[in-house]
Parts: sequence; C-alpha cells; structure tokens
Amino acid sequence: AKMAAAASDLLTGWCLFGLALLAILIFCWVYVRKYQSRRESEVISTITAIFALAVALITSALLPVDIFLVSYMKNQNGTFKIWADANVSRQIEDTVLYGYYTLYSIILFCVFLWIPFVYFYYEEKEDDDGNTCSQVKTALKYTLGFITICAVLLLIGAFVPLDIPNKKNSTEWEKVKLLFEEFGSSHGLTALSFSISSLTVIGMLAAITYTAYGMSALPLNLIKGTTSAAYERLENTEGIEEVEQHLLRIKSKCRDGRPLSSRDRRTLKQLEERLRTLRRRERHLESIEKSWWTKFCEAIRPLKIVWGVFFIIVALLFTVSLFLSNLDKALHSAGFDSGFIILGTNLTNPLNMVLSVLQRVFPLDYILITTIVMYFIFTSMAGIRNMGIWFFWIRLYKIRRGKTRPQALLFLCMILLLIVLHTSYMIYSLAPQYVMYGSQKYLVQICTTPLFSPADFFFFVLCSSILFPFILDQCIVTRTYLFLHKFWFFSAAYYFGNWAFIAVFLIGLIVSCCKGKKSVIEGEVDDDDSDMSDDELSVYYH
Repeated sequence: AKMAAAASDLLTGWCLFGLALLAILIFCWVYVRKYQSRRESEVISTITAIFALAVALITSALLPVDIFLVSYMKNQNGTFKIWADANVSRQIEDTVLYGYYTLYSIILFCVFLWIPFVYFYYEEKEDDDGNTCSQVKTALKYTLGFITICAVLLLIGAFVPLDIPNKKNSTEWEKVKLLFEEFGSSHGLTALSFSISSLTVIGMLAAITYTAYGMSALPLNLIKGTTSAAYERLENTEGIEEVEQHLLRIKSKCRDGRPLSSRDRRTLKQLEERLRTLRRRERHLESIEKSWWTKFCEAIRPLKIVWGVFFIIVALLFTVSLFLSNLDKALHSAGFDSGFIILGTNLTNPLNMVLSVLQRVFPLDYILITTIVMYFIFTSMAGIRNMGIWFFWIRLYKIRRGKTRPQALLFLCMILLLIVLHTSYMIYSLAPQYVMYGSQKYLVQICTTPLFSPADFFFFVLCSSILFPFILDQCIVTRTYLFLHKFWFFSAAYYFGNWAFIAVFLIGLIVSCCKGKKSVIEGEVDDDDSDMSDDELSVYYH
C-alpha cells in the first residue's frame, strides 16, 4: 500500500511537471510574440527564441525540484521513508544529476551552436540577395569560432586539476573531500562541468549588469507609474507648434529667392526630422489615450503600487541576506584558495530563518524558493528590457514591444540562459543551509545509561553542514550544491561577484529613485523609426 502511495505521488508529480512545462511554453510564446517586430519576424528566429527561453525557465525550475526530492525521501521525524533505501536514493540523486547535465548540455548547444548560427544566418539574409546556400555557409563559418571556444573549454575541463591547495586546517579539507567524493570523477562530466562553470561566470557578469538593476528598477517603476497620456499629448502638441514656427522662420529667409546657408539647411533638416518624430508620438499617444488597456491599467494602479512595495521589500531582503552570507564567508571561510567554501552558517541569515519557519507547513517553503527563482528571472527580463543590450559602452539593440529585431531577441534569450546558470549560486548564497539539505531532519539519540536501553530518548533536528561527516549517511546533499562547488576557483569568482551585485543594486536603487516618471510611450518612438512602424504598435492598443 505504501509503495502504491509512493507511485501515486510520483504520477501526480509527473502530471504537475507536464502542466508546468505547458505553462512555460505558453508564456515563452506570448513573451516572444509580444516583443518581436511584426515586419521583421522570421519563423526560425521565433522558434529559436521560444525554445531558448523555455530551456532557461525549465533549468531554473530544476533547483526547487532538487531540493524537494532530497527532502521528500525523509519523514518529518528524521527517518527515511520505507521506499527510500540506499539504491532508490542513489537512483533519484543520479536522475537529478543527469537532468542537470542534460539541460546544461542543451544550454551549451544553444549558446555555442544554435543561437550563433541563427543570428549570423539572419545577419547574412539582410545583406545577401537571397542565396540561401551562401547564407548557410557564412553563418557556419562564423559559428565555427563559437564551436572552437566550446571545444577548448571542454578540453581544459577534462584535464583541469581539481585538488584544493593544502592548508594547515586539514580537518576542514577532509570534510570537503568527503563531499566531492560523492560527485564522481568522470572526465567527460568534469569537462561539461567546467564549460558550464565558465558560462556561469559570464552569466554572473550579466546578472550584475541586468538583474541587479532590474531588482531596483522594476518595483520603483510600478510604484511611480507613468505620466498621463493626456498631459503628454498637451506637451507634444506644444512641441509641434514650436517646431513648426521655427521651420516657418527659416523658410521665410528664402522667399525672395536667396539660398539658405549651410547652417540653416542643417537646422532645417534636423527640425523636419524632429517634427516627424513628434507627429509619430502624437499618433501613439492618441491611440494609447483611447485604448481600453490604458483604462484597465489606471483602474489597477493601487494594485501596482502594492506589488511595487512588496518587490522592493523582497529585493532589500535578498540584498541583506546576500551581504550577511558573503560577510560570513569573509570572516569564517578558509580564504581565496578554497573558493571561500564554508561548511555551516555562523551569521543569522533572514531568508534562511524564513525558510526554516515555512518548512513546518508543507509546501510553503517550496513555493517560496520557486518564487525566488522566478523573481530573479523576471527582474532580469525587466533589467534587459529597460537597459537594452550593450557591448561595453556600445548599445547594440533595444527591447521594445512589437518592434524588437530578431537579433535582439536572440541576444536576450542567450543572456537569460547565462543568467539562469548563475541563479543557482545566487539562491545558495541567499539560503546556503536550505539549498544544501532542504528540509531534511535526522535523529539524535540521547543516552541516559552507559549502555543503549529503551530509556534512551530521541529527538530530531535539521540537517546541518557543520556536522557533515557525522550525518553523511543520514542526510542527502542536493546535486545543486555539489555542482556549484566542483571548482574552487569559480567559487572564488562567484564570491567577488556577489559583492559587485550588491554594489550595482544599491547604485541602481539610487538612480531609480532620482529618475522621474517614465513616459507612457517610453522607448516606443525613436528618431530612427519609420512611419510604417506605427502600425506595429497599434496591434496592442486597439
């Protein structure tokens, strides 16, 4: 009966997974279709963007699944469930590990082969006269560079030394050695791990740039809202009248047949371009003012403020937890050469405390950890949408509703894939104990007599990494934790990246507070837009 119940739970889990997968695919399709340009949309770029975005979301959902599975194998009193013997536990752990490697292999395929090929294919399509064979050859030639980089990373990873430098505190390193002996030593898996960790460092830089800013910009934009469409129309009308008067003054200089000076011709051209932009703004503002969507947004304005306040509180909670976690590593870890690995927590972490309290009521802790993961993904999307896509100081693309070029969508999805790789370490930094063991407990026996007797009593406590060697057989470590700390030098890079993340978040918070309200058509109308682009945005307002 108990085995049947376990099978029923497993079937329910797969059904929920299927529904979640369907929801992810629907969301990805809606998101991509919402932002892609109608005039420049291509089937291959659309499918690639939807698939890459879906892989990013599915990979991010693997962390809560990993934590749930290691916790589900034990009862609330700290004992293993009947079906969770050593072989079953190992199979479940291996399944999760293979799930990680499968998804990470797909990410490698997307980042180093598929997305670059589609990107360069589309670039050639714009420059070529339509010779498909030539486009494919050129795209493959440029993609070969990415494949070479991937091959180099795999080769380095296959032979990179994993030994942690010797330290005086040999007891601490014995604990670490015990930890990673579980993880296996296959050169193929090590090579894949090294490649993924290298991409995770790039994802860390993307998270510092986009996620940190998005965590401050998203809630403050919800709180401040946008300017009134009617007020902007009034200002825009005044601007049109001013430009038209200026144009008349310049044109009046040549009424008697005299040619305009070169300075006046340049000014005339600039004013005509400015007038076209203002008239496009007028058409957009008129459409928005009459739109039912605008009226709906005005009706739910109080709800947006509530969500904005909630998000800023969550962002501050994350920042405080991240700061305390990093400070704990700085004070109590063995230093840089160990990758700042720390077994146990010495400073109280607010998020760890919240998760410990929620563990008492199933499944509140899993809902919270899933919400945190999704929060990082959506704030990353908000950061990319607000900032656009940059290469150092050069702005490559803008992310605009109904006007985003296919290349920009491919870049967006690649950045999200990289950020998702770093999300697991961010969550570990926020709640290290929970990510390592979930809600597992283990039994502790208190002896009341010199010999074991029925008079002895037992109590159960949460698994703790401080006692790792003593609970090796009683508590199961998540595959996420082992994967994150396989290479000590990457762990050191993540540690310094966390400090940079905190700094960028605080700077973004100050900048977002100082900025005024966004325009109701922020980013929708630019000087380099064509008049035909007005038709694309009208889809959303009528």
